[in-house]
Amino acid sequence: MVMADLMRKTEEEWKKDLTPEQYHTLREKGTDAPFTGEYWNEHGKGMYVCAACGTELFSSDTKFDSGTGWPSFTDTVNLEHVELRDDLSGGMQRTEVICKKCGSHLGHLYMDGPKEKGGKRFCINSSCLTLKKSAE
Repeated sequence: MVMADLMRKTEEEWKKDLTPEQYHTLREKGTDAPFTGEYWNEHGKGMYVCAACGTELFSSDTKFDSGTGWPSFTDTVNLEHVELRDDLSGGMQRTEVICKKCGSHLGHLYMDGPKEKGGKRFCINSSCLTLKKSAE
């Protein structure tokens, strides 16, 4: 994705377009409480897209129950759709996952996922996602 593809909005426009919960999580790097988000226990088939801009992020085929209370995925649909950044906030060393198109915070990447699927766990906030269900 080239810089011209980046979505540019003012924070006032984001506040108008997103719910207060989505704004806090996506734009202020907040987090959903565990076991409360819409998708942590979702088992439907489809594509998870960025709630802010609609970029395809994760397939339901890579979703798994991590026991953490957040939607967890073993891989992205396309690594070019996300940016991974070092995150040292909160006294922890983590890898932040950001939507490359709109710059929104999505969650974090941990290396404690299923070993047989590469060991990655993309731990993503439900409020950052929209599930576009496929016909089952």
